[in-house]
Parts: sequence; C-alpha cells; structure tokens
Amino acid sequence: MRDFSWKYFTMTGDVDAYMLYKEVGAPPEKDEQEEPEELVLEQEEA
Repeated sequence: MRDFSWKYFTMTGDVDAYMLYKEVGAPPEKDEQEEPEELVLEQEEA
C-alpha cells in the first residue's frame, strides 16, 4: 500500500495520496503523557 500510494503521488501530485503514504509509513503514535508520569513515579519510589 505504501509503495502504491507513493507511486500514485509521484504520477499525479495528489496530496491525499501523499498523506496516505505518510500515514501508512508512520510508526504508531505513543501517548506522550504516559512516559513522563512513569518517570515521575519511578523517581519518587527511589
């Protein structure tokens, strides 16, 4: 799917195809607030 969307984008310039390419290739999003809370809890316990 990623390869297809990139080829389609390069041939047509369609922004939606580029956005699909970026979405398919992006790593899963993490909850950024989850990590700092864990770090705070670990520091308090130490």
